[in-house]
Amino acid sequence: MALLHEELTKQIIGAFFAVYNELGYGFVESVYKRALAVELQARGIACEREVMFTVYYLGVDVGDYRADLVVEGKVIVEVKIADRLAPIHEVQIVNYLRAANIPIGLLLNYGPQPIFRRLILTPDRSGVAVFNE
Repeated sequence: MALLHEELTKQIIGAFFAVYNELGYGFVESVYKRALAVELQARGIACEREVMFTVYYLGVDVGDYRADLVVEGKVIVEVKIADRLAPIHEVQIVNYLRAANIPIGLLLNYGPQPIFRRLILTPDRSGVAVFNE
C-alpha cells in the first residue's frame, strides 16, 4: 500500500538524516530547522520556515501557531530536540495538521539518537495513524 506523499516524506527524512550526520547532536532547534531548510532546498524541494496558521473555535480566530517547516505545501515538519519523543509531541503536530488542513506531518527529533515519526490525519480528522517508514 502506497502512503500519501510517500516519496516526498522519504526525501524529507533523508534530508533529516543528512543534517543529523553532518551536525550531530547538541545544537538548539533553530539551527536544525535552518539546516534542514538549506538541505531541502539543495535537493530542489521547496519549503517555508515558520509558517503561520490561524486556529479557529466556532468560527472565531482564537490564536495562531507557527509550523517549523511546510514542505511543498503538503507536509508539516516539526523539529524537536529531546532525549525521546513524548506523546505530547505527537498531539501537538496532530493539532497543527487539523488547523492547517494538511494531512501529513513529520516529527523529527535531533536528540541523542535521530528519531522520526510520520503522522497521517485520518479522513474524518478524528485521529491519526503513526508510521515509522
